[in-house]
Amino acid sequence: MSAPIFTRAGFEPFVLAQPAATLVHQWRDDSVAKVGGKIFALLDNDPGEVWLKVSELAFDMLTELPGIRPAPYFARASWVAIGLEAPLREDEVRAYIVEAHRLIATRLTRRIRAELALDGLIAAGPRRS
Repeated sequence: MSAPIFTRAGFEPFVLAQPAATLVHQWRDDSVAKVGGKIFALLDNDPGEVWLKVSELAFDMLTELPGIRPAPYFARASWVAIGLEAPLREDEVRAYIVEAHRLIATRLTRRIRAELALDGLIAAGPRRS
């Protein structure tokens, strides 16, 4: 079994497995996952919270759960911070990361999506990884 998603050992390889994803360490040495130069998820501390982009509907539902809050600085763009104490299973957090990647990739320009070979991903909609 892979390392827990709330650790660098679990988070970093998982996000890098997403199509055209890159990873940088920035701010307070957070693990920041990007696609086309845009952030789709980050790990705040090790172990720590997973911050990610969600749909507006998911934002409203998730922030009602204990251990999940609007992500500081990112909440206005429908980002949540999922803590270790959240009632989500590991596979659910991973599925939200996959969807965050898709949501951000859909907002890239057509040219960048084509360069990164992401157009098939966009057309496919939600998927499991």
